[in-house]
Amino acid sequence: MTYLPGLARTALPTTVVWHPDMTAYNFGYGHPMAPERMELTARLAGSLGLLDLEHVSVAAPEVASDNELHTVHSPEFVAAVRRVSADPGTSDVERGLGTEDDPAFAGMHEASARLAGGSLLAAAAILDGSAVRAVNFGGGMHHASRERASGFCIYNDAALAVQRLLDGGVQRVAYIDVDAHHGDGTQSIFWDDPRVLTISLHESGLTLFPGTGFANEIGGPKAEGSAVNVALPTGTRDAGWLRAFHAVVPQLVGAFEPEVIVSQHGCDSHRLDPLTHLNISVDGQREVATAIGNLAARYCGDRWISTGGGGYNVISVVPRSWSHLIAIAAGRPVPLRTPVPEDWRHYVQDKYGAEPPAMMGDDVDLWWRSWEVGFDPNDEVDRTVMATRKEVFPLYGLDPWFD
Repeated sequence: MTYLPGLARTALPTTVVWHPDMTAYNFGYGHPMAPERMELTARLAGSLGLLDLEHVSVAAPEVASDNELHTVHSPEFVAAVRRVSADPGTSDVERGLGTEDDPAFAGMHEASARLAGGSLLAAAAILDGSAVRAVNFGGGMHHASRERASGFCIYNDAALAVQRLLDGGVQRVAYIDVDAHHGDGTQSIFWDDPRVLTISLHESGLTLFPGTGFANEIGGPKAEGSAVNVALPTGTRDAGWLRAFHAVVPQLVGAFEPEVIVSQHGCDSHRLDPLTHLNISVDGQREVATAIGNLAARYCGDRWISTGGGGYNVISVVPRSWSHLIAIAAGRPVPLRTPVPEDWRHYVQDKYGAEPPAMMGDDVDLWWRSWEVGFDPNDEVDRTVMATRKEVFPLYGLDPWFD
């Protein structure tokens, strides 16, 4: 094992949710949501020494109970998942079960509820003080809504974690979603709840599933401004992605003053992802995870729950991106020029016959323009950012042009 101190800030008690049973969340051969994503991430994080740090505990999740699932999903939906799980020859297309995106499989309920249990475990650790930060890289199932599975997601573990925090006495939670796909399920669950600020940066719904997440989606009548969406154009690179993030997220988080941040780190924004059309690097994804951790330190007493999400380049992208997430949460960031450990590389070559990445980063230039240099109406990313700022900033007393 290689211990990498990185550019560490203070080490914080951190819970990492992991057990091999989580790979039972498996839609079958050829499905993009390959369970190997989780196993390879855990193995790489272990090879980097991140799971052996004294202040990091690795915890196995339990299967969430029906009562726990009912805090964000209807009893009818949970019952439908149970039926299809017991008899995968059936389907319930109206509830998104047995579809091309979410094929039925034996044990679907237990496998999905275990991932959900992982984010509930993370929330419980934050509430009881046994951890200040928690990572469930097997979670982030952000498309699942109260009544329906969608987009490879059965139960919305991130929403369950947010609700557990609220039920445990937390007054305000900020949910930040940087998956390439809009976090529509989480947004819909808290659409009318002013205690939850949902922010999603994603590829525009004009070009990518689920076709939602535009600037004018700002929350329900009882919670206007609680939903924030930045719908990025195809081909957006690190510079535009980071500019958009820093032009919207810190300002709103600061105005909202959450007590805990819950974030979703789908890494399908990467330029090598087969399902999306953004052009982001592992370096950029690491930078955003760092920025979210800094927001948690500034506003939340460091309390931060992070999850995985999408990400379909199983070997080159997902394990590196989520290992960086674990490292940042633990306060032991891994430098981008760190060589990928040889034992992990040999494992990938032997098991998958694939050429693994050599370094923990993509060796790109992460320079980006601060919003303070001014709005460029000829820039498509800037127009997207301004649309969001105009919709939401005034609701928080912020100036969309200058704040």
